[in-house]
Amino acid sequence: MTAVGGFDAVAAYEQMVLIRCFEEVVLELYAAGGVPGTTHTYIGQEANAVGVIRHLNPMVDNVISNHRNHGHYLAYSDDVDGLLREILAREGGVCEGRGGSQHLHSGRFLSNGVQGGIVPVAAGMAMAEKRAGTGAATVVFIGDGTLGEGVVYETLNMASLWSLPLLVVVENNRYAQTTPIERALAGSLTARAEAFAVASEQVDSTDVDVIYRAAGRALKHVREAGKPFWLVINTYRFAAHSKGDDFRPRSEIERYRAYDPLSIAKASLDAKSCDAAMRKAKARIAASLAAAQHASGPSAPVEWLVRSGELWI
Repeated sequence: MTAVGGFDAVAAYEQMVLIRCFEEVVLELYAAGGVPGTTHTYIGQEANAVGVIRHLNPMVDNVISNHRNHGHYLAYSDDVDGLLREILAREGGVCEGRGGSQHLHSGRFLSNGVQGGIVPVAAGMAMAEKRAGTGAATVVFIGDGTLGEGVVYETLNMASLWSLPLLVVVENNRYAQTTPIERALAGSLTARAEAFAVASEQVDSTDVDVIYRAAGRALKHVREAGKPFWLVINTYRFAAHSKGDDFRPRSEIERYRAYDPLSIAKASLDAKSCDAAMRKAKARIAASLAAAQHASGPSAPVEWLVRSGELWI
């Protein structure tokens, strides 16, 4: 489970390695035809999920994620078995194999592939926590591509007016699917929040320690002031938007590999700890994959809904 407290560099690296190895296996499974539907991997953005979520208590705080949700879910739950089975549409998955890669719900974690639509959901959850006096924080992860949706700004307005304990994390990976941010968004990313009197910060780093400290400041504001915060993290994804639709220059991708969060974290650790983290991650995923392949489940989520009479169109 997620650890709440001071920063643990080794534990953070272990989480990032687990996410990276998991996503690489998912891409291999997709290429082999084992993944129903599509999938969006988190390769290159691991430090964001780990840096933010290590501040949270999974028994108290809420996390709402988007289509690129695997890293968030693993950082929050450490549930390799449930996530892998869900992606493969197998029994024992997070949602018994019926939600697929994008749609997860477990405990206080949920995700949805509808761009922008998760932001008002998160605000509603934050309002419920405020009224109940739980002291819980609600964190919602969105991408720069979501900033073209008007509902984001409507929600910021309400969150500010009603002083909601909501942290919006904008993972700016510089592309909305295949459209570079320069062709999609004008102006400042932080000024969008400041227009609604929402405190903000922009982090231009892929160092998990730097992100962890920035997230700590943001969540302190959310918890102590009881007000929303807008945290922009400039990042980069190394894999395609989804399965293989990548039109970015290869030279650009290679240039950003100098900022690989795993390489940055590894540089401050001893080789023994890093090797152990890699072996542990690969062993866990291999065991989960072996078990998932023998689990029963629907051949496809839609077929299950039709058979059970729950498909509504």
